[in-house]
Parts: sequence; structure tokens; C-alpha cells
Amino acid sequence: MSLVYPPLGTVREECCTLEGMTYSRIIVSLGFVAVLSACSNSASDEDKARESAAPASSSPGTAASATEAAPAPAPAPAPEDIRATAASVLMPPATSYEDAKAKLEAGVGGIFIPSWADPGLLEEEGRNINALRAEIGRDFEVAIDFEGGRVQRFSEILGEYPSAQQMAADNSPEQVEQLARDIGKRLMDYGINVDFAPVLDVDGDDLEVVGDRAFSTDPAQAGEYGAAFARGLDAAGVKAVFKHFPGHGRASGDTHLAEAITPPLEELENHEFIPFQNAIPAAPNAALMMGHLAVPGLGDGQTPASILPEAYGLAREALQYDGTIYTDDIGGMAAISDSLPLADAVITSLAAGADMPLWSTEADINAVIDAVVGAVDEGRLAPERLGDAARHVHDGDSD
Repeated sequence: MSLVYPPLGTVREECCTLEGMTYSRIIVSLGFVAVLSACSNSASDEDKARESAAPASSSPGTAASATEAAPAPAPAPAPEDIRATAASVLMPPATSYEDAKAKLEAGVGGIFIPSWADPGLLEEEGRNINALRAEIGRDFEVAIDFEGGRVQRFSEILGEYPSAQQMAADNSPEQVEQLARDIGKRLMDYGINVDFAPVLDVDGDDLEVVGDRAFSTDPAQAGEYGAAFARGLDAAGVKAVFKHFPGHGRASGDTHLAEAITPPLEELENHEFIPFQNAIPAAPNAALMMGHLAVPGLGDGQTPASILPEAYGLAREALQYDGTIYTDDIGGMAAISDSLPLADAVITSLAAGADMPLWSTEADINAVIDAVVGAVDEGRLAPERLGDAARHVHDGDSD
């Protein structure tokens, strides 16, 4: 397949490895991202005309036609709206009614329900998510990990379902779609409207973190079943999220525990990318999650995808994907948290191209929002990039 994202790797080769990154080096890298953004805005009219005259490029199986025009860039938020916009693209954890209420009142666009949250947030009348929606009085996302099998949070409340591997072994894609619709209805009953599922990773190297969470060892079948699962959730009003791009199945380890490196980019193109290429057009309302995977041949080959501009360029261009891109957990997974404090990880991911950074660890939400606003004020995060993230998040909410 032909990749058309910007080749930034040559200027990022001075970046140190993830294991050796320091705070100052990350800030330098982030500043460079902002400079690139500013430079791109100053391209000559001649360059722009030449680019617009060039034929569009598209990979096989992608969601958009080669002749389809790219969406217009989102305008930068007005200065007085920067704080509200920054808050609206964040997804912190919520562990209780009071915690959720405080974060939503701070303006966040969504909350994530971790496995250690108070079960009352789901089932206590008058203090659950449905009551929270009535009290807050605006739309917001409530997300959970509910794949089936060993990753189904609060299954004692939400129900027990088989793993992805078992679903595919025992059912047709049509039956899996109906099963996912049942899951979606159950989630919606409790006010949950985003499910970080299905896994589109291809099980390949007996990696425990993937294993039976994957539908198949065959990339095409993984994409077919993943798309069916996503359509079922969508039919119930729940947003599905395909994960973990660019593909975790043959990585060197578990990003919860340490850095993990995938096979080289050219190998991913013919294996790990296939489920995403097939599932995105077959379930067009699904979102995407960016994993913390370093990919040899992508950017510097060492930086995790979730904080790497080239990885987001890959998703946008090679997959022709224009929906919301969430990060994997940037606060509770060692591939990121070992090197970056939470607020810096949020800023770095947004600058790289993430639309909604997600984390499960506790932090002062106002301090995180302040840090994002400060990054905009200091030129480390382009306001246009923040506006683009908000466009993806809020256009996705209106689907």
C-alpha cells in the first residue's frame, strides 16, 4: 500500500528512545510539533495549488473515495473559548458520583469508568449516570471497557458475555452483531454510550495481553467480526472504538507494563492494518484508539504511536479515517507513564494528533486543563490543532 502521510522521521531522528526520554526532551519535541504546524500554515500559494491539482491517493479497502475532498481544517477557538475547548476534549476517570460531577462541571467532554469505580455510579438510583445526565444538563460521553470475556467491567451488573475469540468460534458475523447489540442495549440502560471495543488486533504471537481478546489469527476474519460487533453496538446507540491501532498482536510486550515494539511498518501494512482497513468502511460510525506501540519505520521508530504525529497521519491518510481518535490510557500504562507526567502526556498526544486523551489515574482535572491552556499560550500546542480535536470529538457525538 502507498502511504501518503508527511515523512517527518528525518527530523525526529535526534529524539532519544522512550526509555531514555527526559521531561526537557519531550518539551523540545512538542515545541517542534508546534513549529511544524505553524510552518505548514505558511506554505506558498503555489505549493497549495500544486497539491490540490495532484490526484488523491487511497489505499485498498479504505473508507473514503479517492476523489472525495478532505474536510476543511477546523478554525482555531477564540481566545476566550480556549479553556472550554481544552476541557471538552479530555476524558478523565470517574470513580464516584461526586468525582464525575466535579469533572463534568469543569467542562470535560467525557468520563471513563474504571473497574475500581463505585458500583453505585451505575446502579444507585438518584446517584447514577442517568441521574448525572439530568443534573449536568448537557451531552457528554461515558466510556467503559466492555469487550466480553476477561475484559468486561462490572459484569455483575452489566452481564456476562463470551470473549471475542469465543464469539467468532461459535457464531456467524450476523450473530455477533446481534450479541453486540444486546451488549449495547445493556450499556445504554446504565447511561454508558461509548464502549472501548472491539479489539481489532490479530492474535499472532501468543501475547497474553491480546490472546482471546482478538477475534481471530486471520486478519480478514478479525476485521469482519470486529465490524459486525461495532455495528451491533451502533444499532443500540453506543459508539464502538476499534483498538489498538497500529496493531498490538505481534508486539514485543504489553504496553501496560513497559514499552512495546511492533514488527516493521512494511510488515504491519500486510497484516495488522487489514482488520482496520476492512472494518472502518464496514462500520463507519466507529471511533479509533491509538495504542502506545513503537513501530520501526514510522517516525523515529522508537516513540509510542499515541504521542507520534506520523502515527496519526498514518490513520488519517492510509486508513482515510476522519473520526475521533482516542488515546489508550496515557496515565496508567507504563509505555507512557514511565516517561511522561500526565499533563505532559495529554499535551503531547494532542499536539501529535489525538482528539481525546484518555486516562485512568487520579489527577486534579483543573490542573490538567490549565496545563493544556498554558501549552496553547506558550505555542507548544497550536490552537488550530485543539480546534481540530474538538471538531472530531463533537462531530462524532452528533452522529
